[in-house]
Amino acid sequence: MNADTATQLVLVLLGAALAFSVIGWVPHGRAIGPPLALSALAAAAVLAGVSAELSWSRWATTILVALGGLLAVAGGGPLTTRIFAIVDRTDQGRQTLDQAGQVLRGGAWIGGLERLAVFASLAAGSPEGVAVVVALKSVGRFPDLRADDGNGAATERFIIGTLASVLWAAACAGMVLLVRL
Repeated sequence: MNADTATQLVLVLLGAALAFSVIGWVPHGRAIGPPLALSALAAAAVLAGVSAELSWSRWATTILVALGGLLAVAGGGPLTTRIFAIVDRTDQGRQTLDQAGQVLRGGAWIGGLERLAVFASLAAGSPEGVAVVVALKSVGRFPDLRADDGNGAATERFIIGTLASVLWAAACAGMVLLVRL
């Protein structure tokens, strides 16, 4: 496979991951969208990693960064929701995602902005920005978490959601960095 074809295939796989992420936002796509998005992102990373060389023109780099950023923001919400569904299934009798959402209002917007900031920070080569984002989020959420009803479920979900969100954004930024090596 030549460099141009490999580059185009990486971009197609990232576009597919973005499409699967969007599918994850609709109720019937929540179960299948995140795993497919993760699979497409992993396939793009494997292809980029094993290709002898890729051909990154200015337009291809622009598309790569745009797809990576959109994927970081759009894909993290459904992925985190899917993880919460798994946690709720195995953790019967505890506070559900909906109940935690009453304590942690605005989580989808905050998560999206968090993923965008983490992606931009890592893609720009400034990993210390991740620490700033997580610190700001933690300080901002402290009063809400302190007001939790005492069983710690909202705090648990805050930690799980933050880690899932940051790891997803880091994976998307890592993809950009991997193909730009």
